Amino acid sequence: MFILGDTAYGSCCVDVLGAEQAGAQALVHFGPACLSPPARPLPVAFVFGQRSVALELCAKAFEAQNPDPTAPVVLLSEPACAHALEALATLLRPRYVDLLVSSPALPLPVGSLNSEPEPLQRFGRRFPLAPGRCLEEYDAFYVGGSGASSDPDLDPDLSRLLLGWAPERSFSSCCPDTGGTRDEGARAGRLRARRRYLVERARDARVVGLLVGTLGVARHREALAHLRKLTQAAGKHSYVLALGRPTPPKLANFPEVDVFVLLACPLGALAPQPSGSFFRPVLSPCELEAACNPAWPSPGLAPHLTHYADLLPGSPFHVPLPPPESELWDIPDVSLITGELRPLPAWKPSNDPGCSALAPRPQLELVESSPAASFLSSRSWQGLQPHLGQTPVTGVVSGRRGIAIAYEDEGSS
Repeated sequence: MFILGDTAYGSCCVDVLGAEQAGAQALVHFGPACLSPPARPLPVAFVFGQRSVALELCAKAFEAQNPDPTAPVVLLSEPACAHALEALATLLRPRYVDLLVSSPALPLPVGSLNSEPEPLQRFGRRFPLAPGRCLEEYDAFYVGGSGASSDPDLDPDLSRLLLGWAPERSFSSCCPDTGGTRDEGARAGRLRARRRYLVERARDARVVGLLVGTLGVARHREALAHLRKLTQAAGKHSYVLALGRPTPPKLANFPEVDVFVLLACPLGALAPQPSGSFFRPVLSPCELEAACNPAWPSPGLAPHLTHYADLLPGSPFHVPLPPPESELWDIPDVSLITGELRPLPAWKPSNDPGCSALAPRPQLELVESSPAASFLSSRSWQGLQPHLGQTPVTGVVSGRRGIAIAYEDEGSS
């Protein structure tokens, strides 16, 4: 038996890499989990814990937030409160006729066969929808969080639900201890506004840093290849950086990068960032997709995406890139941040052979353009210069002795 800790990336993901190094045959995951499918099939048992829930107070809060007994509502909760949702639904079903109860989307055991149709899986949860119904028809009632003293913006799981829920449906949360409720519409609006701002920053960017934020979640290699193809099609340069958990000192070593994209699980990509700490914004893959793919659908569909697996082929939300000859690449676009006209992508082939021809010049040397080299050439200080042959030759002399605050030749002040 091994106890695995200090993960290289997010602690919400199953550490299959550490399990392989230890030769483990099964894993027990304690604490919050994103429930993302692991990159390798390994039996995993999840232990969320069971937080106490005041059922009577939560039932009264639900009735106060949903006065219409015929309105469709789905019960959601944080993982530690999922054990009490069925008991809460038992108190509410005599009055509410269209009540849906979600459950954590725990992975099925390896090799198990299930003859029943799989329910809808989204946001790390299962929704047993009736035939012909869709999740966009339901309001949401979330049981979880703490009192008013804590900051609700520090909960990435709730942020994932707010971003993915239908904007026209109501979303309310309830504290399981006190029964206090909160209308989350204002916070959902702030999250969507920030996502639109980050999309604009990604459209203005010339150099994109792709941060590898997970190696244990399924299809991360395919997602990285998709993001590199996406930036190339949009006429941007990209660098792949494997830095472990991103911190401001690490990312400050790459000043030529305009925006960073964190390829991680949904909770890792939406984890709160210290205000004003990163000198460049850190985006999620869904925001880069909205910025670089001109065939991206209307904003009514975009908020439903919080995981990079939704962008890949095989997902119902996958939108392929238009061909190079498509007119979507020629639509003029104006930046909402700078107010300037964005240049069109330069990767499209041209039928005019004279457009790509270089005029012969004897003194011109053609080299490969690098964003990092261009950024370095624009700086006023570029490091120590050797100046070979320009410095006069002198004999060896004695240097200064002492420490920096009190050299021997400075005397005492």
